[in-house]
Amino acid sequence: MIFSLPINIVITIALVILIVGSYLLINTIINRREEKLKKVLIFILYLFLFIIIMASLLFALYIWGVELQNYLNDLWDTIGAGLLEKIGAIISTVLIFVISGFVIKLFKILVRRSQKYMRTANDRRKHTIIKITSSIVNYVVFIIGLLLILAVWGINVLPALAGLGILGLVVGLGAQDLIKDIIAGFFIVFEKHFDVGDMVEISGFKGEVIDIGLKTTRVRNWKQDVKIFNNSSVQNAINFSVTESLAIVEFGIAYEADVDQALEVLKNELPKTRELMPELVDDPVCVGVIALADSSVNMRVVARTKSEQHYGVERVLRKEIKKILDNAGIEIPFPQIVINNKN
Repeated sequence: MIFSLPINIVITIALVILIVGSYLLINTIINRREEKLKKVLIFILYLFLFIIIMASLLFALYIWGVELQNYLNDLWDTIGAGLLEKIGAIISTVLIFVISGFVIKLFKILVRRSQKYMRTANDRRKHTIIKITSSIVNYVVFIIGLLLILAVWGINVLPALAGLGILGLVVGLGAQDLIKDIIAGFFIVFEKHFDVGDMVEISGFKGEVIDIGLKTTRVRNWKQDVKIFNNSSVQNAINFSVTESLAIVEFGIAYEADVDQALEVLKNELPKTRELMPELVDDPVCVGVIALADSSVNMRVVARTKSEQHYGVERVLRKEIKKILDNAGIEIPFPQIVINNKN
C-alpha cells in the first residue's frame, strides 16, 4: 500500500469516475456524430478509452501494493494450466464455429448463384423457397455444431440424443397443434398455395403475404394491419395474384338517351383511355345494357388489368366515362319519381 487507506479509497473512486465518465463521453460523441465520424477516428476513440481503462487499472493495483508480476503468475497458475489442458478442445470449438459459419455462408452463395437456374419465373416463389430452405439449413447446422462441441468437451452425446428422442416424443404428444402447423407450412410452400408478396384472402382478411414460416403466416392489409395465421388454420385461401384482375364500372344513362349512340361513343372513345392507365392489359370494353333500373338504363364497362391493379383503374375509368358521356351530350340521370294525379 503506497498511501494511507483513506487516500487509496479516494483515488480508487476517482479512477472509477474517470473510467465511467470517459466511457459515457466517448459513447455520446460516437452516437451523435457516428455518420460524420470516420471509422479510423471511431477506432482511435475506442483505443483511447481502452488505454484509460488499462492505465487506471494498473495504477489502482500499484497504489494498493499489488505486485503485478506475482499477480499474473498466480493467475496463470490457476487459469493457464487449465487452459493448456483444454487447448485442444478450445481449438476444436473455434474450428467448429468457423466451419459452421463457412457452411452457412457457402450455402447462401450457392443459393444466390442457383436462383437463375430455378425452374420458375416467379421471383416471389424463389424468395419464399430460399427463405424456408435457409432457415432449415441454419437450424440443422446449429444442432450438429452444438453436438460436436459437446463431444469435443468430453460430454457423451449418445445419452443426450436418446434423451432428446424421448423428449421429442413427449413434446410431440403435447404439441400436436405445433406439428400440424409445421406440416401445413411445408404443404403451403411446396404445393405453391401462395408465396411471399402474393395478395390473398384468408378467413375474410385480405392483404399481402409478408412472411411464411414453418409455423405461421403473416398477412398485411391496405391499412398496414398485420394478422398472423397459424398454418394449420389457413383453409380455403383465395390467391388473387395467380391471375389477372378485372376492373368493373357500372353506370346509368337516361331513358331519353339513345342507347345505340352511347354504345357507339363508348366503343370509339374507351380505347383512347388506355394510355392513361399502364396497368391495363386490354382496352376497356362496354359489354352493354345490364339492367333497366327505376331511373336509368344501366350499363357496364370491363377491363382486364395486372394483378390487384383494378382499384385504381376503376377510379380513372369512372372519371373518363363521365367526360365521354358529357362530351357526347348523353345524360347520367339522378333518381326520379313519377307521380300520377287522378284528378
